[in-house]
Amino acid sequence: MKRLLLAALAALSLAASSAVAEERFITLASTTSTEQSGLFGHLLPMFKAETGIEVRVVAVGTGQALKLGERGDADALLVHDRAGEDKFVAEGYGIDRRDVMYNDFVVVGPAADPAGIKGGKDAAAAFGKIAAAKAPFASRGDDSGTHRSELRLWKKVGVDVKAGGTWYRELGAGMGPTLNTAAGMNAYALADRGTWAGFKNRQSLTILVEGDRALFNPYGSILVNPEKHRGVKAADAKTWHQWLTGPKGQAAIASFKIDGEQLFFGDAK
Repeated sequence: MKRLLLAALAALSLAASSAVAEERFITLASTTSTEQSGLFGHLLPMFKAETGIEVRVVAVGTGQALKLGERGDADALLVHDRAGEDKFVAEGYGIDRRDVMYNDFVVVGPAADPAGIKGGKDAAAAFGKIAAAKAPFASRGDDSGTHRSELRLWKKVGVDVKAGGTWYRELGAGMGPTLNTAAGMNAYALADRGTWAGFKNRQSLTILVEGDRALFNPYGSILVNPEKHRGVKAADAKTWHQWLTGPKGQAAIASFKIDGEQLFFGDAK
């Protein structure tokens, strides 16, 4: 009886080991905005149901996601800084960069609006007014795509935020924590619309500036180059990449809504 029990346990252990060995997954380095908006919670179960491949997301700023790809610590990327994406591919770390989707950034701030930017359509001009008023501004400060876009707006109006004084707060945090801080400080912030739509702790914060072309926010999918890193799961990553930019993935993106509002718009060519 003891020998039979040991044999059964050994068989179960072997079966469990085989199941683990056969488990298919890829690592996707992406942004906190795609994670915190709830988009991945919507997309990934659909993809796994169709392909059997699990996508494990590492949600960081775009700059950090690109570095993960450079080191071979991810199989694919979904990020939003076109200049950084093109550099990543040009240096040989990534291949087959594709447009996926877009939404936009919004400038949020306290309803009292001490800088007087409400209703404006020029985001850079709004930033200039915030700096002139020395009104509190909460920056992600994490080299994310959002942070890079924010820095471009400060540069456009000639504001050196490093010398800006105590009104400018670099947090080194994701979009959700940054919005929480802005709400607590009654501060202005640049946010992606997806995370803003799902953000519940708004307190007095509201959208003050939107609709400027400079606030356009496109996302790209990139495969990590398997010639740089032999451990990359190239075949399964390609399956994800093609699904995301194909008809089913694009339809899944379009169907993601919060309170009836579509937050991302498919842009695959």
